[in-house]
Amino acid sequence: MLTHPTLDLLHELGLHGMAKAMKDLDAQPEVTHLEHAEWLALLLEQEATLRRQKRFESRARAARLRHDASVEDVDYRAARGLDRGLFLRLASCEWIRARHNLLLTGPCGAGKSWLACALGHKACREDLAVAYHRMPRLFAALATARADGRYARMLRSLARLDLLILDDWGPEPLDAEQRRDLLEIVEDRYEARSVIVTSQLPVDRWYEVIGNPTIADAILDRLVHNAHRIELRGDSLRKKRPPEVAAAAAT
Repeated sequence: MLTHPTLDLLHELGLHGMAKAMKDLDAQPEVTHLEHAEWLALLLEQEATLRRQKRFESRARAARLRHDASVEDVDYRAARGLDRGLFLRLASCEWIRARHNLLLTGPCGAGKSWLACALGHKACREDLAVAYHRMPRLFAALATARADGRYARMLRSLARLDLLILDDWGPEPLDAEQRRDLLEIVEDRYEARSVIVTSQLPVDRWYEVIGNPTIADAILDRLVHNAHRIELRGDSLRKKRPPEVAAAAAT
């Protein structure tokens, strides 16, 4: 078999997974009994696996998640009221495909941001477009974009995401521009894309953070409709774990 010319051609065609699989199989004498169709199936499987991995890595880089978290590492033993069944259902990402939202509330240190990032990580693995933003920094970025003419483009970019994670909602009241920014974001995504919002404040106090009753009604009607809720409680996980573990697991 003309192994080297074939490998060169596979690389030329961008079939790097198949090229690697071909080299690996060629080094294993026990696979010589495989039929041509079986050999081809193994090459294609390796190519598909490599492409999935590259897509995930690209999605994860673009998401810029705050924590390197995964749903497999969630600690259900911590006394914080996390419903294992609900979280495992959320980890399937079907709620994102159904264009629902998730409101994740609880005290500081309960792990809200970590759990949101774990779900974001899983969404990247499911080949969904994700982005993480702390709300204060997002508002600052939108203000800058408004000043230099990039505002509409930035809103369109946010609207295209399958999952937008808005971390650290409140407790500072929103000003007029921030209220309008948030309304634009949730309006673009209403029943079209999904949002995770994390906050130390319970949902019934979000009205006072938004400030304007009319805009608050419009924003919360779009966020709360079809939203799943996780309401954490208890002491900060940082108090119960070694510093390096607590820093990773609790925000």
